[in-house]
Amino acid sequence: MVKNCIENVRRKAPLVHNITNYVTVNDVANVLLACGASPIMSDDPEEVEEITAICGGLNINIGTLNQNTIPSMFLAGKKANQLGHKVLLDPVGAGASRLRTDTAVRLMQEVKFNVIRGNISEIKTLALGSGRTKGVDADVADAVTEESLDTAVDFVKSFAKKSECIVVVTGAIDLVTDGDKCYVIRNGRAEMGKITGTGCQLSAMITAFLVANPENELEAAAAAVCAMGLAGEIGWINMQPSDGNSTYRNRIIDAIYNMDGETLERGAKYEIR
Repeated sequence: MVKNCIENVRRKAPLVHNITNYVTVNDVANVLLACGASPIMSDDPEEVEEITAICGGLNINIGTLNQNTIPSMFLAGKKANQLGHKVLLDPVGAGASRLRTDTAVRLMQEVKFNVIRGNISEIKTLALGSGRTKGVDADVADAVTEESLDTAVDFVKSFAKKSECIVVVTGAIDLVTDGDKCYVIRNGRAEMGKITGTGCQLSAMITAFLVANPENELEAAAAAVCAMGLAGEIGWINMQPSDGNSTYRNRIIDAIYNMDGETLERGAKYEIR
């Protein structure tokens, strides 16, 4: 399953339009190149519809909202819907401010998303219309643990059915569901939380995997999550005593670059519920 998904990305080299935050925009571009896709970054209202039209997928990330990019998200999202392109929403920090929460909720109302990806606090905020986050991080009280796993799976499945899209919740345990089937993924390292942008990179990768595997969206999203987590594991193994989080970020991207289908198939840790 996961083997074919990453191989299709490398074979088809999908073009992905990213309206993403300027904290991680360079890493997002590089991880797309590393997995075999091609990135375009465009957020001006004057051109986003044209750019979206030439791409196969659209990644909308609300991490650094401003009055220029918010209209662009709606314009690009609606254009992508018209063209039948794959669209992902990353509601970074939803619940931290009214602007973030309201923008994410309005996007869900006006744009049809194939995937919504966030941490558990962000997803709960979208489900409830309000919530709490610690900046852009999940509230510790919301964490998906082995003890809370059954409840979390039920909640995420319910939200996916209500939203009529795939929902991806990332954290110590990752959940990927279409409302009926849920992948429970245990790849990754806790140290990935010390790097800004692994979530943003993953959202871009998921979009590329969707475009390259249009008939298997759930499996494609799960494969991308496994790939990012496995890259975190491989990158950590290659760390040297003097290395820090900046080097770790680069090692994760390098691990994606060097990952083939067989490596992903062997290293993916998931069960289906």
